[in-house]
Amino acid sequence: MEKILVVVDMQNDFIDGSLGTDEAQRIVEKAVDKIRNHNGSIYVTYDTHFENYSDTAEGKKLPVMHCVKGTSGWNLNSQIENALQGKDVIRVEKLTFGSVDLPQLIGERFDISDVKIELFGLCTDICVVSNALLLKANFPETEIYVDARCCAGVTKESHNAALTTMKMCQINVTGEDK
Repeated sequence: MEKILVVVDMQNDFIDGSLGTDEAQRIVEKAVDKIRNHNGSIYVTYDTHFENYSDTAEGKKLPVMHCVKGTSGWNLNSQIENALQGKDVIRVEKLTFGSVDLPQLIGERFDISDVKIELFGLCTDICVVSNALLLKANFPETEIYVDARCCAGVTKESHNAALTTMKMCQINVTGEDK
């Protein structure tokens, strides 16, 4: 069985930049350990915006400039980037919360009937849940996991709500605080 890891938006702006949180900073070390201990392909998503962000639908509802391609905020956290060195990494830029390209990229490379997909990252309640649901919709018979220990949401409440949503959609959530 092939094990695929999907690292969602572990970018500077979501960790300690314009939309950073203490919770996001606290998951970095656990995320680094998960990457280092993973043997298999790793897909890394990048929330990607441009200078016209404030004119976009998202920018009008979330008027905080973030993850503008080419800025330090768009880059991965340096600890995450270092952990990825020497791994089989596929980088995926996405222009919205969920990557519509991610299922196709995985499906082109793997016999989807013989894979396990695990996700983690930021933010649980926006991009992690969006990508997990897209993967489940495209691969309904594939076991999909989300490691809650390596996720952080906008708030603790919205993080927990996203975990509940994913469980209701038959996504396996591991690492929850009991």
